[in-house]
Amino acid sequence: MRQVEVLMGQGMPRIDAIRQIGVTEQTYYRWKMKYGGMGTEQLKELKRLQKENERLRRAVSDLTLDKLILSEAARGNF
Repeated sequence: MRQVEVLMGQGMPRIDAIRQIGVTEQTYYRWKMKYGGMGTEQLKELKRLQKENERLRRAVSDLTLDKLILSEAARGNF
């Protein structure tokens, strides 16, 4: 988004600036809606939380799978 702002500041039309960074207009406007009001620190924190969330989801799925395997083994269905 910053690249588009810089290019627009240099006089390039918004549509051309969006195309130059290699994304579609829809992607740019989606990013603008999602991240538009955030500062650099907020974006870093968001990314950190997303990574932590993904790590926790993987841990839960691994534990759930382990539980199912142990349940099957306890019933003698192995």
